[in-house]
Amino acid sequence: MTATTLTTTTPTTGRTARPRLITRPLLLRFVSIVACSVGFFLPLAVVPLLAESASPVAGGLANGALLGATVAGELVSPWLMQRLGARAVLAVGLILLGAPTFLLLASSSVPALVAVGVLRGLGFALAIVAGGAVTAALVPAERRGEGLAVAGLVSAVPSLIALPLGVTLTAAAGPALVFWIAGAAPLLALATVAGLPGRSLRPASPVEAASAGILAGLRSPSILRPALVFAASAAVAGVVVTCVPGALSGGTVAFGPTLLLVQPATTAVGRWVAGRFGDRVGHRRLFVPGILLSAAGMAALAATSNIMLLLAGAALFGLGFGALQNATIADMYANADERQFGTVSALWNAGYDGGMAVGALAVSALAALIGSPLAFLILALALPLALALVRRHRAA
Repeated sequence: MTATTLTTTTPTTGRTARPRLITRPLLLRFVSIVACSVGFFLPLAVVPLLAESASPVAGGLANGALLGATVAGELVSPWLMQRLGARAVLAVGLILLGAPTFLLLASSSVPALVAVGVLRGLGFALAIVAGGAVTAALVPAERRGEGLAVAGLVSAVPSLIALPLGVTLTAAAGPALVFWIAGAAPLLALATVAGLPGRSLRPASPVEAASAGILAGLRSPSILRPALVFAASAAVAGVVVTCVPGALSGGTVAFGPTLLLVQPATTAVGRWVAGRFGDRVGHRRLFVPGILLSAAGMAALAATSNIMLLLAGAALFGLGFGALQNATIADMYANADERQFGTVSALWNAGYDGGMAVGALAVSALAALIGSPLAFLILALALPLALALVRRHRAA
């Protein structure tokens, strides 16, 4: 089903009415978005706790397997969508995300945690890539930025709640309850998949399939450049989440959790604002403000002993990162055929996960040599280099 909408004109004013944004299929899609967030994030902090009881490095191994499988699954998702359709791939993703979780009720050994993590990572990747393509197809093109922002909020809120809730439930009732909920949520959401589109996103011929694949996306500047801009900002996000809390000193140490709350909260605000304005002024115009806000925020976060600068930095970075989240993917969809939506979703999500991992690893290594504040400042100064990609993208 193609996401087409009828444009109407009001008889009294002659103005073109905006197409309806929230529809029944989109509400059904929101169910699987929430289910994916709960299924993925609820046990995310619980699994390392169980693994580390057996070995100090087992926690990193378990979540490393999960995240590695996620990136691999994101890159293979468009290929599967070409053969099965987006709706079928979404269903397979929900099954792989949910069903293997029940195996942890029988064993929480390190091999079991790693094996289940691989399956869950693949499932999450298939679900978010195929689901992202379905979401984009359900939203009217002229309101796509706003629609993607709403979908982002629907995903972000349960994610923020589920991550700490998993640890709380484990402390209160043990991990079994967490695994029951995380396993059941994606499987229950399967009931909504039949009401979603999916067939129209499949290429009709081998020629169309070749033009809709990952390699074709990598060769398309209008798709690749926004993905690289977003990957650069995601690298900074990886540092904010992974490195900044451990670099706090003096009286700011206790504010680590506060920073990790301020940043995603303002990211949600930035994404919403970008969605509203991007549809009106053009999503590309938000790239430069997003990059500059992100860089300014990272520079302020280098003041690891000044709580006011840290809070301001987390807020500024969150606003910029949220704006880039929405503006980049909306611009990528705007420059893609509907049958390329799977590739757009895959490249954007891979840039998100890969950028976060690379940024955290690189800056951690640099901080060990020159100290965290200076490493953070260097990153803040390096991020505006992505403006070169923005200039070339505007000229294209």
